[in-house]
Amino acid sequence: MNVLNSMKGALVVSLFSIGLMACGQNAEHKDEAKVKQEPAVSSIEQIKKNGVVRIGVFSDKPPFGYVDAQGKNQGFDVEIAKHVAKDLLGDENKVEFVLTEAANRVEYLKANKVDIIFANFTVTPERKEVVDFASPYLKVALGVVSPKDQPITDVAQLKDKVLLVNKGTTADAYFTKKYPDIKLQKYEQNTETFDALKDKRGVALAHDNLLVLAWAKENPNFTVAIKSLGEQELIAPAVKKGDTALLDWLNQDLQKLKKEGVIQQAYEKTLKPVYGDTIEPKDLLVE
Repeated sequence: MNVLNSMKGALVVSLFSIGLMACGQNAEHKDEAKVKQEPAVSSIEQIKKNGVVRIGVFSDKPPFGYVDAQGKNQGFDVEIAKHVAKDLLGDENKVEFVLTEAANRVEYLKANKVDIIFANFTVTPERKEVVDFASPYLKVALGVVSPKDQPITDVAQLKDKVLLVNKGTTADAYFTKKYPDIKLQKYEQNTETFDALKDKRGVALAHDNLLVLAWAKENPNFTVAIKSLGEQELIAPAVKKGDTALLDWLNQDLQKLKKEGVIQQAYEKTLKPVYGDTIEPKDLLVE
């Protein structure tokens, strides 16, 4: 009798357990189905939900992106980024400027630390494999700045000498690939690199020609004796690889800003005071 009761009890427990498992599995399937039915939130929807767009900019690359004495972000890239924020969220103040360096622009996008990069980002085949570039707005080549009393007028003069560059820049990639006999000394920040030139830790400094021309104008003891090196390239904002929704929106907005004259206005405000008549806007701006 006891054995029979025990067997009946075990059977009831087993059936109850099976019932619970079935209920659990059904609930799991329902949850999975619910997840599958809910569409993923696009990056644009998420930005609007957050109420702010995070844009990566430089902190020390005037006149393109820098922080002024009052702690405010200024520069050509910053001016355009404000208009992008206004068009996206209805208010240019709804932008969070995230300070970036050349070497971490890609990683900031990959790690979702920023939504868009507006940091004087030169378009290259290698970078196009890891980020998505929007429509370009500037033309650029490389330039080499050196002391006025010991000018570097030809790349051949740099053989076995120390050339200063920033990590992750076009200049870094260009000289690493094409001139292995030139000793590169690399820095994270622009201020560090230019200070190294002043301290004579290298015979010259290579960077975007627009940057070195602007810097030499503020530092008359130096000259850009090599004003254009390599092929002319393009500068563009970038978004995370595969973010089609944000990329398409940004491309449309940039076209709108060009037609409205906003890019030209940004040039007049931030770049013309630096370059004056030495550079024609048509040689710099992408139509």
